[in-house]
Amino acid sequence: MENTAYYIGLDLGTSSLKGILTDSTGLVMRESSVSYDVLYPHEGWTEQDPAVWICAAEKVLAALSEGVSESVRGLSVGGQMHGLVVLDERDEVIRPCILWNDGRTEEQTEYLNDVIGRKKLSVLTGNIAFAGFTAPKLLWMRENEPENFARIRRIMLPKDYLAYRLTGVFSTDYSDASGMLLLDVAHKCWSHEMCRICGISETMLPRLYESWEVTGKVLPRYGLPECVVTAGAGDNAAAAVGTGCVTNGACNISLGTSGTIFICQDRFSVDEKNALHSFAHANGRFHLMGCILTAASARKWWLEDVIGTGDYAADEDGAAAAGDSGVIFLPYLSGERSPHNDVGARGAFIGLSATTTRAQMSRAVMEGVAFALRDCLEVAKAGGVMPAAATLCGGGAKSRVWRQIMADVLGLPVNILQTEQGPSLGGALLAMVGAGEYASVEAAAAACVRVSETIMPDPAASARYEDKYRTFAKLYPALKAVR
Repeated sequence: MENTAYYIGLDLGTSSLKGILTDSTGLVMRESSVSYDVLYPHEGWTEQDPAVWICAAEKVLAALSEGVSESVRGLSVGGQMHGLVVLDERDEVIRPCILWNDGRTEEQTEYLNDVIGRKKLSVLTGNIAFAGFTAPKLLWMRENEPENFARIRRIMLPKDYLAYRLTGVFSTDYSDASGMLLLDVAHKCWSHEMCRICGISETMLPRLYESWEVTGKVLPRYGLPECVVTAGAGDNAAAAVGTGCVTNGACNISLGTSGTIFICQDRFSVDEKNALHSFAHANGRFHLMGCILTAASARKWWLEDVIGTGDYAADEDGAAAAGDSGVIFLPYLSGERSPHNDVGARGAFIGLSATTTRAQMSRAVMEGVAFALRDCLEVAKAGGVMPAAATLCGGGAKSRVWRQIMADVLGLPVNILQTEQGPSLGGALLAMVGAGEYASVEAAAAACVRVSETIMPDPAASARYEDKYRTFAKLYPALKAVR
């Protein structure tokens, strides 16, 4: 291994930090992961101590680089988006990070959308306010923790705080910054007006970079003397790079804790109702993204918390044999982002009868997540964006039953990749570009991302799901008034 150049991709997730070491062809040589806890100080609140990310990164980097530290040429991070990390004048973290799935900012989100106005927000940033975004968190902090707010000198996203500690450089990239509601996405600059609305100055915000641009080098104490660091990307943009979703019209679907449908665009565009996010992509262009807040976590909830089992294999067999049923699941266990933007949305099983089986309900959970992602796809299609196929990543992508359901519900061929690493592989590819291994993100993805299998939609199943989806689409509006 001594004469080979290596690259590290990190994925700063909600529950763990994962990392991979690859060679220049994208072959994964080593993997490492360290888990950490989410804090729940109040109902609907989610926080994390940024110190746990640094501790986890030190362990992961040591495991990945053991014996080859001199040969590691580049590193990049894909990370959970929207989280608010604030530092004071002494460079110390002021309070725990408020995470992407925190629900405390309903009032601030309504203020931005209804008082400042959706139209104005869309003009300023290309997006409207969602409860998970960073700007509403700043407003909440200003209103509820004024002493802490007054101490703010630096505002960071989670992966950028990790990069700051690794390099000493205060930076972010356009893809991650797009989810703050502080960036003028179309023009790729901070919005003066949004900073004024949130009561902050632009000096508190990091310098902006393209995801593959080198921001600095790893500090000596981490033992990677030849390693440059690139700006990295938000987890979904990093996953898109890691799945080869870097050309116009390409589509990637992630079934992680949350679920996303990510569609590349060469040009910036906004859908009529801002139901999808219009963000910058890690390849220097743009993308549309629909995000549902509950995806693989819905299956975990159903099996582990409700049924009380960890036997996913047996459940998989049952769901495969269950076949069609009239049961429909609404996966709004933590509210919903796209396309409904409703923190108060709640989950439900509809169509239960005395003959309904556990297996049918298990399958309905998978179908419900697929239908929610189909909601997002329908918005894109209404705007003239028509993906021809999709790649699938995330923990839920390991389920063969779920893969087929996704293909049948969306009516798209679904590609499964040889390396299912998503954001961490995307990070490694961005590091390769930054270190000069490849001339562009597209070139790196073309050389390193490989399809192992394509799941084709079954026409008969797609026709049945078409009818079921039409019923699903009626349920959220019908139930919204009965909370």
